[in-house]
Amino acid sequence: MSEIRTSTLRSLLLAVCALAVVLTSVRAQLELPREGFFDVRSASTTMIAGVHELEARLQLILSAEALDALNSGVPLTIELNLEVIRVRGLWLDDVEAELTVTYELEYRPLSQRYIVRNLNSGDENSFSTLYSALNNLGRIQGLPVIDDALLAPGSAYRMRLRALLSTRQYPAPLRILFFWRSQWQLKSDWYEWTLEQ
Repeated sequence: MSEIRTSTLRSLLLAVCALAVVLTSVRAQLELPREGFFDVRSASTTMIAGVHELEARLQLILSAEALDALNSGVPLTIELNLEVIRVRGLWLDDVEAELTVTYELEYRPLSQRYIVRNLNSGDENSFSTLYSALNNLGRIQGLPVIDDALLAPGSAYRMRLRALLSTRQYPAPLRILFFWRSQWQLKSDWYEWTLEQ
């Protein structure tokens, strides 16, 4: 009688294990690929010593394809586009200044470190996790944008900011391929605010 119970228990245990394996496999097949998402959560400028400096918070989530490329040793380029726009009442607003700040995100498998490099200034930081690297990229502090002396006195200005995953550094055939792949089209909406003078 105990042999029958042991045999039944063993069969039941094997059936549960087999079901768990099948469910895990089905779940993996049904899961959608990780979607990327770029968003500017907040942005403002403060004038310090006659220069408008940017403070911004971004949310940067890489898509599955971009993440696979990064982990395979392909550096990713993330751009911040800034525009200073002069508000003109009866005419179209005028973009008076544009600034692009370019960052490179790289994974080094030997050291298992993520490197964030500001290609404008040459500054470089190293991080042990992708989360901390993206968190650092998403916290912009004290970035000089424009000298107040370049702005027309008495005029109203607004600024706008967006973040995007750039593919310009890749060869033309790859850029064409990326153009048709939505997982490489990571771009936030413009975030706008009034420039205080």
